Amino acid sequence: MTLDKTLQLRMQFLSRVVRKECMHLAGTDRRLFNNPFSIERAKQLESDPELAERVEAFVGRFRRLQDTLGDKLLPLILAALGETPAAMIDNLDKAERLNLIESTDDWLAMRKLRNQMVHEYVEDLEILANALQSGHSFVTSLLAAADRLLDEIKNRGWG
Repeated sequence: MTLDKTLQLRMQFLSRVVRKECMHLAGTDRRLFNNPFSIERAKQLESDPELAERVEAFVGRFRRLQDTLGDKLLPLILAALGETPAAMIDNLDKAERLNLIESTDDWLAMRKLRNQMVHEYVEDLEILANALQSGHSFVTSLLAAADRLLDEIKNRGWG
C-alpha cells in the first residue's frame, strides 16, 4: 500500500523520534535501576540531586515514549492500515489484535503509573518506590511495542 507523501513523511519523522526516545529511555533505565529502587533510595531524593535528576529523566522519558507511541505513531499506523483511529482504548484494542502491542491492559497500567512516578507530588515514599520499580518492569514491554511498530513501518515499506 502506497501512502500519501505527507503521511509517509510524518511516519518517517516519528520513527526517528521513537528510535531516539528508546535509546534515551533504555540508557536512563540502566543507570537508575543498576540497583532496585527501594524506599531507602527514595529517601535520598531530597539530598541527592543527581539521583533526583535521574528519576526525573526516567519518568519523563518513559512518559514521552509512551505518548509518542500511543498518541501519535499508533493512530498514524492504524490510519495507514485503513483503520479509523478512535479513542485510546479502542486504538489499543486494535493494536493488540494486530499484534502491535502485547497487552492493552499492560498499556493502561503503564499510563496509570505516570502520576505515581512524579516524585514531586508523591509524599508516600513506598508508593513512589513501587511505582518506579513497576515503571522499570514495563520498560521492556514499552521498548518491544516500539520495535513492533517500527517493524510494521519497515516491513510495509513506509519508513
